[in-house]
Amino acid sequence: MKKTVVLNVVALSSRLIGKHTPFLKEWSDKGRKAYIKPLLPAVTCSMQATYFTGKWPSEHGAVGNGWCFRDEYEIKFWRQSNKLVQAPKIWEELKKQDPSFTCANMFWWFNMNSSVDYAVTPRPLYPADGRKLPDIHSQPMDLREKLQQELGQFPLFSFWGPNANIASTRWIAEASMLVDRWHDPTLTLIYLPHLDYNLQRQGIDFSKIGKDLQEIDEVCKDLITYYEKQGAEVIIVSEYGITDVNNPVHINRVLRENGYLTVKDEMGRETLDTWASKAFAVADHQLAHVYIKDPKDIQAVKELLISTSGVELVLDDSGKKSYHLDHERAGELVVVADKDSWFTYYFWLEDKKAPDYARTVDIHRKPGYDPVETIADPEIRFLKGKIGLKLLKKKLGFRYLMDVIPLNATLIKGSHGRISESKENWPVLITQQHQLAEDVTIESIDVYEQIKYRVM
Repeated sequence: MKKTVVLNVVALSSRLIGKHTPFLKEWSDKGRKAYIKPLLPAVTCSMQATYFTGKWPSEHGAVGNGWCFRDEYEIKFWRQSNKLVQAPKIWEELKKQDPSFTCANMFWWFNMNSSVDYAVTPRPLYPADGRKLPDIHSQPMDLREKLQQELGQFPLFSFWGPNANIASTRWIAEASMLVDRWHDPTLTLIYLPHLDYNLQRQGIDFSKIGKDLQEIDEVCKDLITYYEKQGAEVIIVSEYGITDVNNPVHINRVLRENGYLTVKDEMGRETLDTWASKAFAVADHQLAHVYIKDPKDIQAVKELLISTSGVELVLDDSGKKSYHLDHERAGELVVVADKDSWFTYYFWLEDKKAPDYARTVDIHRKPGYDPVETIADPEIRFLKGKIGLKLLKKKLGFRYLMDVIPLNATLIKGSHGRISESKENWPVLITQQHQLAEDVTIESIDVYEQIKYRVM
């Protein structure tokens, strides 16, 4: 089998490859580029699960970055167990073909409780005093200590949040090369998230994202140069392209104002009560799963949402089937935003009643995806001083609340999740193998075979 490396350059689309990415432009021009027709939803967990299984969400079950777990009727995002993906994985198939085959998964999702040989994934520590400490989980476990001894502690707060920057992507790249030197895996999957941050903050504004493109170009140059010297076949893929948006749609507020969604008062603040609600939405970028308790309400909710400004599609059972989303984890309805819009998870009607976690980076407690977590509240006076005081409390072991995230969804200028009308906004696959026709379009499920073909 041939040594192969898959670089997942998050949010890379053909419109971004140009003067700000000289290495990627030259490397792409020497090889072949394919457009990947995105799934619905074109989000991280769904796209990645499709890439490494070759199956649709209707088969592997990753219907989004999060969903309502029906046995508990609780919303959970960013779960990491590989067992949640209900289909065989590419590394399992290749291991059957050749028992000497090994795989390293460097920060692709669903990377715990996995059958890969080497795995590294973000996993913060949560001491009882309320702190959140940067850390990773690895398989085998001693990789965690070895990598952080070599590279320093994983920069978790550069991986997500207002301080998200190139440092975390650079750490992942360096860690991947170390794992390669130590273990020489046959297949290495590397996650490079850097472009995701400013493209959601700023949209496609090259005057503001040019530096981000240059930074990811340098990381790709280092990785590709290193791996090609090892005789590896390198493939670049992305999961989605980000497009400009200007209209946040508060879908849960619509459901609440029409008597479907119920909240619970907790010390003067409101939390979403999924058990008591007739219907609620799990917002995930430009797509939302709407869970409805009584089937008799489905048609009325569908009519309500299709009449909501910013909504393009409302998929019922037949619609979900046509987009390969007919899985029990999906909502009774799946709602898709129009090209200018995206869905917030917000369910409160007054900001003073928002739950305390709303103003923090808290990806596991929020009942939906919140891109505003990448922005510090511009309305806070003396922001750096406030953050510094909270960090001092953290160092001293005191409980603290890093409540610096705004509740202004209009600050977000870029999103993804729907299927863009323009291929320039679709994810891409780039290879140096000329057997692939230039500018061909492939389905998301075909990425599996493209990887497998190169390894075998």
